[in-house]
Amino acid sequence: MTTLLFPRPILGFCAYGSGSGKTTLLTKLIPVLTARGLRLSVIKHAHHKFDVDKPGKDSYRLREAGAVQTLVASDIRWALMTERERMPYGQEPVALAELLPQLDSNAIDLVLIEGFKQADIGKIEIHRPSLGYPLLSPADDSIIAVATDAALNQHTVPVLDLNNPESIADFIMHWMKDLAP
Repeated sequence: MTTLLFPRPILGFCAYGSGSGKTTLLTKLIPVLTARGLRLSVIKHAHHKFDVDKPGKDSYRLREAGAVQTLVASDIRWALMTERERMPYGQEPVALAELLPQLDSNAIDLVLIEGFKQADIGKIEIHRPSLGYPLLSPADDSIIAVATDAALNQHTVPVLDLNNPESIADFIMHWMKDLAP
C-alpha cells in the first residue's frame, strides 16, 4: 500500500475533521505498542503555525536571527528545528516524503502518522458518528480499517473499537506481520 520509500512500516491515523480523537487514541495506543516491544516514531501534521521553541530562549533567538536549522542538545535528548523556505501564502504544504528521511530508521520499528490524510499510506480512519462527519474510507482505498465508537453498517474494511487500544494494537501487529516478506 505504501508508495513512500522508507525502510520501516508506516501507518497513518486520519479523520474527516479535527476533534475526532486521533491524538487521544495515539496516546493510549503508543504505550500498548511499546509494551509489545515496538520502537515507534510519530509524525504529526499541524494545520496551523506552531513553534516548539519559546521566545527569549537562546535557540529561539538564534533561529529568529536567520538560522535555517537549529539543533538543541542535552545529555538526554536533542531536537532539530528546520525552517522551510519562507514562501507566500498558498505555498506547497509539507509532504510526508519530505519528513520521513529525517527519521532514524535504525532506531524504530514502526512510524505512526497523525494527519496527512491525503498521503498514499495505509491508514486507520478515526470515525465518531456523533460528530456528523462522513466516512472517508468509501472514497479512500488506502484506509485499511475504521476505528469507531459506534456500529457501522455495510463496511468493507475491518471495524475496530475506538475505545479498545489493545484490540487496535492486535490489528496493527497482525498488519505488520502481513507486511513482512
